[in-house]
Amino acid sequence: RRPPRSTLSSSSAASDVYKRQIYDNSDLISSCRLWYSFLYFGHNKELVYILNGGLEKWNNEKLVTTNIKTNLVKTKYSAIENNEMVKNLDEINDNIEEKKFKLVDARSIDRFEGRIAEPRKGLRSGSIKNSICLPFKEVINKDKTFKSLEQLKVIFDGIIKGGDKDNIVFSCGSGVTSCVLALAYSLINNNYKPTICLLYTSPSPRDRTRSRMP
Repeated sequence: RRPPRSTLSSSSAASDVYKRQIYDNSDLISSCRLWYSFLYFGHNKELVYILNGGLEKWNNEKLVTTNIKTNLVKTKYSAIENNEMVKNLDEINDNIEEKKFKLVDARSIDRFEGRIAEPRKGLRSGSIKNSICLPFKEVINKDKTFKSLEQLKVIFDGIIKGGDKDNIVFSCGSGVTSCVLALAYSLINNNYKPTICLLYTSPSPRDRTRSRMP
């Protein structure tokens, strides 16, 4: 069962003049990824929201749900790609020496330091040189809500020291949990334009490493 349509919209086929409210049943990761995707394709960020705590918290609070299927009406959606919201392989490699932006990794510290294997078979362990580790679960409470603005400010101030605080790039293993950090950071920095690094790596050092928008 899900919240009724009058409360949360489940249609993604609409003009960017409409509000989009997104929810899921995970640790916010799916809803944050969709939030980022809407922004990437030009939707006004002031019109895209996620349900803090997701469906689990909604159900725990015994709020209204329905099992009635929503009939969606297809409409034309005009998308404009914001390519600057994704850093490509060359930009990431150049930044190792140039340090134009801070790169923050959303994976666990064990994955970041290469102490455990990556979940997907064949991917190299470790992290990008000069990147910083901030596991995405550190910005989320046990009830799958984001931590308070005061707590988030302390967390991000602790890892982003000096430099341009609007020029932050988040990364992870597959371009999903990085969006959790991007949304969390946008809650305390109104000037921030969510930017992530989508690098899918293989055992080969260079020839099969690529960066792309899924």
